[in-house]
Amino acid sequence: MAPTGLYQQFFSYFKNTEEDALPPLSLAFAALLSVAYPTLYVLPFYLSPTTRPSPTLSRDAPSVIRARIRFVYVSVTLSTVATVYILATRANASNLDILRLLGWYPIGIVEVAKSFLLTALLFTGPLFERVVVESRWKDWIQGRALHESLSSWIGWRNYVGGPVTEEILFRSLLVPLHLLTPLSPTHIILLTPLYFGIAHIHHFYEFVLTHPHTPWTPSIIRSVFQFTYTTMFGWYATFVFIRTGNVIAVILAHTFCNWAGLPRLWGRVEPGVATGGPMVRGKEDSGSELDKERRGHWSWSLAYYVLLVTGAVAFQQCLWTLTESPRALAKVG
Repeated sequence: MAPTGLYQQFFSYFKNTEEDALPPLSLAFAALLSVAYPTLYVLPFYLSPTTRPSPTLSRDAPSVIRARIRFVYVSVTLSTVATVYILATRANASNLDILRLLGWYPIGIVEVAKSFLLTALLFTGPLFERVVVESRWKDWIQGRALHESLSSWIGWRNYVGGPVTEEILFRSLLVPLHLLTPLSPTHIILLTPLYFGIAHIHHFYEFVLTHPHTPWTPSIIRSVFQFTYTTMFGWYATFVFIRTGNVIAVILAHTFCNWAGLPRLWGRVEPGVATGGPMVRGKEDSGSELDKERRGHWSWSLAYYVLLVTGAVAFQQCLWTLTESPRALAKVG
């Protein structure tokens, strides 16, 4: 692997470094930190009665969300301090260089905009459904949609607290640590998101605890499915982070994906049926006039699926160009 850009500068931190010098961190130590950080992030959820779910207390309760957000802010801060110390002592990095390796500086507005556009391309179909079919553009222009999204603790967790803390932990902290190991950037992209996916498995315990009458089989399937799509997003986010060196870009991508939810892959697209968020559907009006209107809009479905495929193709074609940046942490591929 031939390091380039910031990665080349990163290697120059080592005094009198030879080309074949040993990496400052072993893969085993990086793996240990990759387990310790998420454990520090998740474990407090189950140690305190204010954050521990039960059959009578949901993880979506405002009191639980508030307490959990306080805990994750503390855990991410502690993990950040540990990472900064490792970068400073093992890589001899200056304060400014540490900020660059963490993806915190410079802000890179161009990289943020390009990465956001790339993410939006993948969701061209769902955006069409939200903005055009459901006429949600009116709410966004008037500011109602943003207010509704952030006025509840669930919205704050899904669109602010979760994306910010998770991307700092799993991208901004863990990726630079793995760059100190012998792993290539490609292997880092494939490996580190597995920790991200595994960190979401605790939702299985929460779901079983709060849904005691649900059979285990659908609960396991639900968790495996969640592990799959969180890992896939992690691959994308890690790729973008290494290519752009910008943590804000991946935070916004995470927020956008949480808002858009999983794309509809089958079924009719109908006016008035709000997607509402990940895996959520609003109640349908059964009035005869609205039913007639929906049946007459088969073109909505055709347009949606054409845009869904077109957006996916555009995403694939623009993946490298829209993530290209002189601030890249390493050369990928």
